[in-house]
Amino acid sequence: MSRELRYERLIQASPARVFDLFTSPAGQREFYGNDSPGWVVDSRCELRVGGAWEIVFGPSPGELYRHRHVFEAIERPRRLLLATTETRLDGSRLAFSTEFTFAPRDGATLMTMIQWGFPSDELREEHGRGLLHAFDRLERAL
Repeated sequence: MSRELRYERLIQASPARVFDLFTSPAGQREFYGNDSPGWVVDSRCELRVGGAWEIVFGPSPGELYRHRHVFEAIERPRRLLLATTETRLDGSRLAFSTEFTFAPRDGATLMTMIQWGFPSDELREEHGRGLLHAFDRLERAL
C-alpha cells in the first residue's frame, strides 16, 4: 500500500498566475486559512533553492501547527519540490516530501500536490482532509 497523498485541481488561470499567487504570503494565507473566527496564518518565504518557507497556522495563537518547507527545486511556473517538517500541536515532528506542479491545460492550470513519506496511513489521511477547502480558497483568491 502506498502512503502517497495526491490531489489535483483544474484552476482557470495561467500556470504563472497560479504559481505566483501560491508562493505569495497572500496565497499561503488562503491555502492554509479557514473561515473560523480567530484562525491564525503566518507565512514567511525565502523563495530560492535551499531557502525556507515557514508557515504557522491553527485555530488560535495557543494551538498552532508549524510547517517548515525547504526548497529543493523551484522551476517557475511549473514545479516546487519541498522537504517538509511539520511540528504538531503536541510538539512531535513529522518529516515528509511535498511536490506541487502547475501544468497548462487548455488555458487553465492543472495544479497537483503530491506528498510522500508518511509513517502511517492515518497520518496520510489526516493530511488529505483539508485539501478540498485549501484549493477552494486558493482558487477564489484568483
